[in-house]
Amino acid sequence: MGETSEKSILIAGAGPTGLALALELARRGIKSRLVAKAAGPAPLHESRALGVNARTLTLLEASGVSALILAKARRLTKFKIASSGKPLLTIETESFRSRYCPIQILPQGQTERFLLQRLLAFGITPEWSAELIPASGDVQKPVVTLQHADGRTETVEPDLLIGTDGAHSAVRQAFGFTFPGNALESRFFLADYRYAQPVDTGFIEMNFLNPGVLGRLPVNEDTLRYLSTDADFETRIEHPAMVLERTWASDFRISFRHVETMSRGKVYLAGDAAHVHSPAGARGMNLGIEDACWLAWLIAERREQDYSALRLPAVRTVLKDTRRNTAFITLKNPILTRLRSLLLPLANHVPLISNAFLRNAAGQDTPPPPWIPGAQ
Repeated sequence: MGETSEKSILIAGAGPTGLALALELARRGIKSRLVAKAAGPAPLHESRALGVNARTLTLLEASGVSALILAKARRLTKFKIASSGKPLLTIETESFRSRYCPIQILPQGQTERFLLQRLLAFGITPEWSAELIPASGDVQKPVVTLQHADGRTETVEPDLLIGTDGAHSAVRQAFGFTFPGNALESRFFLADYRYAQPVDTGFIEMNFLNPGVLGRLPVNEDTLRYLSTDADFETRIEHPAMVLERTWASDFRISFRHVETMSRGKVYLAGDAAHVHSPAGARGMNLGIEDACWLAWLIAERREQDYSALRLPAVRTVLKDTRRNTAFITLKNPILTRLRSLLLPLANHVPLISNAFLRNAAGQDTPPPPWIPGAQ
């Protein structure tokens, strides 16, 4: 490990993927430099990602982050599917045999703060408000310029450059990574509502509107998120208590894309910089953290050249799953929506279906981390 620890490692992007990567390297005795264009962690009230799955908790256990997450997160006990308010399918998470619940609910901003807390304990502080400007496209000898908030600039020539800088990654674009894929025509809309009293946060519900869908997801003890393909969805919400305020609203278009290779020379990509997909299944942040943990292990083992070959199959699996799930919940054909309503109740009596669903939700449809004995 001595030779590896002498390499200079620059990580661009301090979201959950970048923070997890720096932390996993640090606990193995490898120091990295972490820079981010953002001024700080994601705002708590604007957290796109809400789910932390069982695979992520397994990966972050050694760093101490999982214990922090479990102390704060909300355990999901049920996944519910309905059609125009009529129950179709309920899957109980308690039937899942694993050390961890398939998904815990915690806003991404809080997850980032826990990762940051543990990273600071290793003496590593992200350099916020530092924009990375690629100065060369040479993947064998990457050179970048850092533009700091105080106007200072510096040129950096790292031994390893790792882009964890999101879907619009400057690293990906500058160093010749292709990013093929396509976007869905329909847009998704979301709104978070805070209520005057605590609400039931133990379940996620997807209610088919035929066409379209309205999802209900917990955020915290008095806040729920509603997600829909219908721009007028807020008129169709049945609020469980008196509304105090709408704390956040947004809309977005879903793309399914991934790079054709996750590394070129001395340049690596992880998280949204390497792959983007639907939020169905809450896989985005979790897959990025998984990338980070694999890459940190491979760097420590001096096997970073194996990263792309090991991670791309997992990325393809998740994109295939999320594409299928998104197509299923956004059906518009009336014959297919009717068939869906007829078939889903039958799944209540087929344990294999619920087990497969929970395994995917837990993130256990990709290869387990070989450095963790008994990991699922």
